[in-house]
Amino acid sequence: RGGSTETGRALKYILHKGFPGGRNSSVPEVLIIISDGKSQGSTAMPAMQVKERHITVFAVGIKFPRWEELQVLASEPPERHLLFAGDADDAANGLYSTLGDPVCTATAPGCKVESHPCERRTLETVKELAGNYVCWKGSKQPNAVQASLCPFIRWKRVLIKHPSRCFRTVCPDPCDSQPCQNGGTCVPEGLDRYHCLCLLGYGGDVHCAAKLSLECSVDLLFLVDSSAGVTLEGFLRFKAFLKRFLQAMVGQDSPMSVGVAQYDDNVKIPIELGQHRDTVSLMKGIDALNFSGGRTLTGRALQYVAQHGFRSAPVFADVQDDLPRVVVLLTDSKSQDSVAEAAQYAKDQNLFLIGIGSSFMRAELTMVTGNPQQTIVYSNPQDLFNRMPELQRKICSVGNPEGCQAQSLDLAFAVDASSGVGLENFLRLRHFVRSSCLHFIINRDVTQIALVIYGSKAHTVFALDTHTSSSAVLQAIDQVPFLGDSASAGSALLHVYSDVMTVQKGARPGVNKVVVLLTNGGGMQDAAAPAQQLRHNGILVFVVVIGDTERDTLLRVAGSPSYLVHISSYEDLQYYQGLIIERICEEAESPVNLCKPNPCMNQGVCILGPGSYRCECHGWEGPHCETRVLRGDSPKSPALPPRSHVQWSPRGLQHFSRALQHSKR
Repeated sequence: RGGSTETGRALKYILHKGFPGGRNSSVPEVLIIISDGKSQGSTAMPAMQVKERHITVFAVGIKFPRWEELQVLASEPPERHLLFAGDADDAANGLYSTLGDPVCTATAPGCKVESHPCERRTLETVKELAGNYVCWKGSKQPNAVQASLCPFIRWKRVLIKHPSRCFRTVCPDPCDSQPCQNGGTCVPEGLDRYHCLCLLGYGGDVHCAAKLSLECSVDLLFLVDSSAGVTLEGFLRFKAFLKRFLQAMVGQDSPMSVGVAQYDDNVKIPIELGQHRDTVSLMKGIDALNFSGGRTLTGRALQYVAQHGFRSAPVFADVQDDLPRVVVLLTDSKSQDSVAEAAQYAKDQNLFLIGIGSSFMRAELTMVTGNPQQTIVYSNPQDLFNRMPELQRKICSVGNPEGCQAQSLDLAFAVDASSGVGLENFLRLRHFVRSSCLHFIINRDVTQIALVIYGSKAHTVFALDTHTSSSAVLQAIDQVPFLGDSASAGSALLHVYSDVMTVQKGARPGVNKVVVLLTNGGGMQDAAAPAQQLRHNGILVFVVVIGDTERDTLLRVAGSPSYLVHISSYEDLQYYQGLIIERICEEAESPVNLCKPNPCMNQGVCILGPGSYRCECHGWEGPHCETRVLRGDSPKSPALPPRSHVQWSPRGLQHFSRALQHSKR
């Protein structure tokens, strides 16, 4: 309203009128005065009378208050009733806590009142001597003045600080009990609620608790590098990773047996497979592992665990003896012995190898596992812990069949048999194709495989519909001859387009189609256009090149870096087989366009429908325009119109395609 500050008169009004609408005397009365403490009248007597009426008075200062006056107004003790509105938290906490304690006795459970040193500030106007200046005064003599020095005073606003004690209410934080496990971060929500931000791998529980199962049944042995090359710090990091992973993934009801081995010059298995029945004892066993610090003999360690690591009988009655056997190698130091022979020996014992190490270990880990997809490399210590879900997926993938066993696929290999490859390397390529075919179920309903070899010209060794069993395909591959002339990858891809991936040659409409081109990079100049033509018709071109070749040319043929694998030598080709098969299977699972490649023969037009297609024929008839329409009055002329519209679903068209192939035979 403006006007002067008459705090004394306001208090007298309260004394006279009381609290408008107030209840009986059994209810505590609280008066909150919000003022700058610069009243024009006296406040001491009215304030004393208000307090004698047992009214609790809070004095809340605003702007730069005169604290002396506010202290007279406030009830005792002043540190609990004298507040500053400029510090909203201080004012709110003090008001809440003081009201909650002596007045309302309703402080939140566990909360306590706490005071702390602070400063109260006010802005005062004070006199300040600016100096002495010449001034003129009257003189007793007539018509005369007297000059003298006079003090010059100026008014100045100064900030005055008053040491005091402020008041706050301290309530227990819901995160004080550290409810989030396994490194999770607790985020409070109000006074009594919270939520946990979990690390990767622990998100299945509100408290980041460990999962109860790895969700797959395997015998799992961790082989931990304890050599000097990995250093004590690296060894302790591996131990922490082991504990966190096993806490998250293994529970009492887990169908998994876990063991831990460590190595340097020697190999020992301090935690035998299936030795511990519960996570707690397993954690104690891992804690007891000690750093040894000898040489890094990874090859020797792999051979030792292959011979001795899986001899323990299962301790759970419901765990089978023939579970998949998985070895997880954790190393960060280059091996001082050969790992290739030892790794192959382990694989011959039906062990599934997974390698974990920092990025500079990638090549050696790939040599150990035989597949880049079975290696996990991390860029920094925290990144190692972020890879736990990836490790879980790789461990459980061993229990699943390899290849695209649940997906239909038409797969063609185009193999370079030119003189640039040479006979010895051609035999390696042939062996690669043979071993790759072992990963697929070969029949009319799942995977069909065709093989093309090429030099200057391409030759179909067998078509998609030639063989209906793995044994027949493998026997045919063993008979593939070496050509030995110049190479033309373009003619090979064009041959695949026109003479392999067609309905007439066994290609199934509604099934994903992949061409794997195996080459040394020679004769690629004319391959880009046919590769693009294949892709335009829904056929993936996957290029595997061995040796040094211009990458730009290869990318034009592959269409994308995702479909290009560049391998340094023919000896390393075997290590990339898992990666190549995985990429092929990813394509097998992708959605398919029923009209690509065109299932309609003789220039028929494929028209898509919802979940089906039909062929629009001109001068031909049949579901795929495979029969010529006879004109004239011949009684053999069919009574069908010149255009045939037969609509097919994927299942129906595959059955028809098989029947058509059988009739051609």
